[in-house]
Amino acid sequence: MKFDYRNIRDEDHFENLVADYFRELAKNKENNIANVKATQSGKGTDGGRDILLEFEFSDDIVTFQRRWVVQCKFREDNISPSHINQIDIPTLIHSYSASGYLLVCKKSPTSGITNLFERLNENCKDEYHYEVWNGDQFLSKCEVLENMHPIYFSDYHTRKNEWLAKKVNK
Repeated sequence: MKFDYRNIRDEDHFENLVADYFRELAKNKENNIANVKATQSGKGTDGGRDILLEFEFSDDIVTFQRRWVVQCKFREDNISPSHINQIDIPTLIHSYSASGYLLVCKKSPTSGITNLFERLNENCKDEYHYEVWNGDQFLSKCEVLENMHPIYFSDYHTRKNEWLAKKVNK
């Protein structure tokens, strides 16, 4: 029984999955996230921003906010710098008063992306954060959020329930 992207139809569905993943995080009160607002850019050219995340955190004294610009890449090939070279990421982060930029890939980033993000993290004078999640990392994060399984991973959800039913009936 493999947990995979089989039921994710296209880039819009993948973007919805990423947005809902972050919305689901706010439901877990153990992580100090008080609220998550995930605003999707909609159809058409997005300028490098598929989702704007606004987190509200609580440390039991005050509530504070943090924003992230998220770009989703649902491609069958690995993501290279050429897939994002038209985006001025620091300016994009600044324009949204965000803390950083997260690239979520269905596949993996190339070493070019990894090296670029490492350099940006090391040399950013504005202290922005640059992160990339490969497809396996993101899947493992989704796997623990079982409320999302019937919506985005229905084949896995059905097979798992059938397996559990057989196990109980033995």
